[in-house]
Amino acid sequence: MAIQTVGIIGAGTMGNGIAQACAVSGIDVVMVDISDAAVQKGVATVSGSLDRLIKKEKLTEADKAAALARIKTSTDYAALKGAQLVIEAATENYELKVKILKQLDALLDADVIVATNTSSISITQLAAVTGRADKFIGMHFFNPVPMMALVEIIVGLQTSDETHATVKELSERLGKSPITVKNAPGFVVNRILVPMINEAFFVLAEGLASAEDIDAGMKLGCNQPIGPLALADMIGLDVCLAVMEVYLKEFGDSKYRPCPLLKEMVAAGRLGRKTGRGVYSY
Repeated sequence: MAIQTVGIIGAGTMGNGIAQACAVSGIDVVMVDISDAAVQKGVATVSGSLDRLIKKEKLTEADKAAALARIKTSTDYAALKGAQLVIEAATENYELKVKILKQLDALLDADVIVATNTSSISITQLAAVTGRADKFIGMHFFNPVPMMALVEIIVGLQTSDETHATVKELSERLGKSPITVKNAPGFVVNRILVPMINEAFFVLAEGLASAEDIDAGMKLGCNQPIGPLALADMIGLDVCLAVMEVYLKEFGDSKYRPCPLLKEMVAAGRLGRKTGRGVYSY
């Protein structure tokens, strides 16, 4: 089944990024959020992002106009009825996602695929609350969506091969390079990345090197574009801590214990860029 129209729930950072990737690739989009202000802000973000691509001569004004014309917005889930695939990109909250998925189930035709952009919640568990578990899948995009090539396609225990093939083909049409992952806490990228960030906090706490030198070491020695501590500030220290706590609980393995310094900084409200101070000051 070739996807012609994609529904997106959530017009925030991830939702509008996915909308842009689809629209630029010639796919029609219906982007839904709870308020008109939220969807308009999402469209404005896409417009600004396309302007930057025009400045870099990667798009023309005509390309921008065509892409924006493909994005329809609504505050009503009923607008999603024509989509062959609906991607849920709401806040990372299990109860909220379950509520949305149940609403979608009641509304959408039986053959519509539903995907979630979750970065941490079990695909198998979410699929189980729907009446279309074989047509439920994870599509974990990375921020900023228009620039990042990766999509983690996460198959739950119940996901059909046909659903996987359709979503993989769509990801490639969006110009992405998908990887297929079985369902497990953190999937692949965050499972490796967040414990690495946590280890950088242990190195910092032990006084082995300054934050600047730790980050310089990983940038120069491992060719990372940003050091792990600066990256933690960008992600949010509270988010890093929450992810480590999920791993510790789900795997029951002490290697996932959060660094006490990370916990201390979160307790102090030093969450990174969003609060003006984390490992570094902004």
